[in-house]
Parts: sequence; C-alpha cells; structure tokens
Amino acid sequence: MKLKYSFTSMVTTRMLFAILTGLVISCVHDPFLDPNSLNDGKPSIPGCTPTGQICFEANVLPIFISACARPGCHDATSHEEGYMLDSYANIVKKGIKPGNANESKIYKVLFETGEDQMPPDGALTQAQKDSIKLWINQGAKNTTNCACACNENEFTYALSIKPILDNSCVGCHKPGSLNGNVNLADYTHVKSYVNDGSLLGSIKHTSGFVPMPQGTKLSDCEIAKFEKWIEAGALNN
Repeated sequence: MKLKYSFTSMVTTRMLFAILTGLVISCVHDPFLDPNSLNDGKPSIPGCTPTGQICFEANVLPIFISACARPGCHDATSHEEGYMLDSYANIVKKGIKPGNANESKIYKVLFETGEDQMPPDGALTQAQKDSIKLWINQGAKNTTNCACACNENEFTYALSIKPILDNSCVGCHKPGSLNGNVNLADYTHVKSYVNDGSLLGSIKHTSGFVPMPQGTKLSDCEIAKFEKWIEAGALNN
C-alpha cells in the first residue's frame, strides 16, 4: 500500500506539473512596449526634425481617434480584442513592432476585407495607411509639437482643408458612421456646417459647440487654415 501510494503521488505530481507548465506556456505573449523606451527615455520627442519624420501627434493619432477609438470598437469602454487606440501609450502597447510595419498586427489588419475589415465601416485611404506605415518604420515614436511644418497661408480645400478633415474627422462623420448625424465626407456637407458656424465652433472648442475632434484638438496652425479658408469664402478649390 505504501509503495502504491508513493507511485500514485508521483504520477499525480507529474500530471499537475505538466498542467501548470501548459498553463504558463499558454499565457506567454509578446511583452508590452514601454512608451518611453521608444523615445530616448522621454515621454515624447520633437516632431519637426529630421526632415521627413512623420508626426504622430498631427498625422497618426487623429487617424486612430477618428477611425478606431470609437464606441463599440477600440475606445476606453469597448476595447475590442484588448485594443484601446485612444492615446500613444495605448496604441504602442501591443500590435506594433517598431521599425517593421509589415509585421505589426495593427498595420496588417488595415488590409483585411469582409468581416475582418478594419475599420469595419470603410477602409482607410492609402495616404492614411502610408502615414501609419511610415510612422511605425521610423520607430513608432511619440513625435509631438509638429506645427512648425505647417503653413497657415496654404488653405485651399483640396490640399489643406480636406486632408485635415479626412485624418481627424471623417472616420466618425461619414455615411455609415454619422456620429451626431454629421457628415464631413464631402464638400457640400462641409459647406453647410461652415454656413451655420458649427464647423469652426467645434474645431475651436468654442463654448456651446461639441468640441471636435474628440479627445484632442487641431493645432493652432490647422485652425488658422480653416479660419482663412472660411474668410476667403470657403471655396471648393
């Protein structure tokens, strides 16, 4: 009986060890990235230098906030599949491989189709995908304070106003995703919000208007572009 008990105990111990080992292995995943480690040990780095450096704050974050960090998707409440894409720290936490966009899940999913398409209500533009790719390949840095590359005297609709709207607003305000029943996907609708004052009131975060974009604000230079474009007649130029 004593021998049998010892043998049984030994088998049971081995089985428990195997189960525990399996559980540990199954829980192994890529470690979360430390945001400061990507930015020379600092929370952020200037985005104006060197020439050609993509600006996370101006060119990438607005895309994620507008197209991804929405209710039911990847905002702080929903965080579908564990992804919360509303800030730099959360975006680089997982799914990003700095220096290698093609191996970054967050980038690769932008090319999925059908039920796996992201965003689900319409793909990003090629220019938006290119911005995210370039940002990742340049090290996924938290580049900020990039307004020095902005020229407020360039304010045509096609080259200045529409690209800002596409990056920062259209993800939430287009057919199929009309948050607040606002459509900013085409000139005709945009002009109607210029006429009633709501476009400028929202982007300037003026009291009495819904502040847009949600969770962030356009740079002073970008707002100046809108003001000058509107003062010049808000033309479809």
